[in-house]
Amino acid sequence: MKLTFILISITLVCIFIFISRCSNIVKLNKDNRAPLESFYDLEANDIDGNPISMSKYKDKKILIVNVASKCGYTPQYKELQQLNNDYKDKLHILAFPSNDFLGQEPGTNNEIKSFCEVNFGVKFDIFEKISVKGKNIHSIYDWLSDKNKNGWNNQAPTWNFSKYLINEKGELIGLWGPKISPLSNEIISKINKSY
Repeated sequence: MKLTFILISITLVCIFIFISRCSNIVKLNKDNRAPLESFYDLEANDIDGNPISMSKYKDKKILIVNVASKCGYTPQYKELQQLNNDYKDKLHILAFPSNDFLGQEPGTNNEIKSFCEVNFGVKFDIFEKISVKGKNIHSIYDWLSDKNKNGWNNQAPTWNFSKYLINEKGELIGLWGPKISPLSNEIISKINKSY
């Protein structure tokens, strides 16, 4: 019994350290590398199952976030909605629910949609629940985390609420870890920057 408690404690400490270290990641496309495959050729189903081409979002920057309803970062939905309100003339926010991190998004698409509307008044685009890593990775996240497609980044999401920013030219310009607020100066300065 005592050994089991010690092993569980060590495991939890290791998980906590891993999450803490990965939560502050910041990666920027400092060399302005262009994608090797177009983001706008990709497609995903919205939360209601309708296919949406990413070319629909060509006119503005795009912030892509993998989200979950039972995560310590879930209150960032409120910050994302605030960002949407403040920058809707410059930015599209695309939320992709995922159950890839400790099963923190167990709901159905209908439950997720209701949760977001009721608890956070979400008005930005939410898509069907997908995998953001591993062998079943969705094509959107495959592009975001493969430098042979996006031109420079191989970093997959480290946890729920990892943030990827794409400019108006379809170039991946940055990645921020879950702990970094969507309202941070780092992200807002990139939204306001001309490319």
